[in-house]
Amino acid sequence: MKIKVLAVAAATAMFMNSCSVGSQSLVRDNSNARTQNGALIGGVLGAIVGVSQSKHKLKGALLGGAAGAAVGAGAGYLLDQQANEVADALGTGLNNDPLAALDPSRSIIVSKGDRYVKIMFRDAMMFAVNSDQPRRSAATKVSKLAMVLQKYPQTIVQVAGFTDSQGSYSYNYNLSARRASTVANLIKSYGARNRIYTKGCSYNKPLVPNKTPAQRALNRRVEVYLYNDPRDAVNACR
Repeated sequence: MKIKVLAVAAATAMFMNSCSVGSQSLVRDNSNARTQNGALIGGVLGAIVGVSQSKHKLKGALLGGAAGAAVGAGAGYLLDQQANEVADALGTGLNNDPLAALDPSRSIIVSKGDRYVKIMFRDAMMFAVNSDQPRRSAATKVSKLAMVLQKYPQTIVQVAGFTDSQGSYSYNYNLSARRASTVANLIKSYGARNRIYTKGCSYNKPLVPNKTPAQRALNRRVEVYLYNDPRDAVNACR
């Protein structure tokens, strides 16, 4: 019976996977890993629940698997949808290449993780040197992000600020925290009602060594993470 249950769960998740892939035709980026993974995990868990709660175990596995896969796929699709809308609003495409962060010509990078969307803003576009006051370009870009977030008020937002290693750790920590708060307040000021958390990372987690002015410029940045579930949050400073 256990083998039958697992087979049914896997088949159900695969079926829902194929359905979700077909629905992705409206989304320009088709690397919908979250949708597929969500359907698979949801299908298996749903099948287990269905078996445990039904006298007719095979029928319970089918119904539970289908329901769980639908929920998992929906959560994954929601992140895929937000990632594409954010990228469009900010005038860039989705880019999951880890080397993109090392390209100084890219002032904004939108990428997708398994359980979150990440937006990286270059510091030069956002703030003047040693300042937490936003440039006009920063306000413009953040307003576009906020407009997307207005459509997804359930999305949880985490904003993390990063500096280079010039100066003391405490000075840079305070500066990075103030910059993260500035971006969070901008998002709120443009009408987004999401839960927003901020974090100052000082010069932790550098993208490159802080040896040259060009390298230090790459390390100065603000990262915004979007989550559907607070349990998916990462420690942005590590």
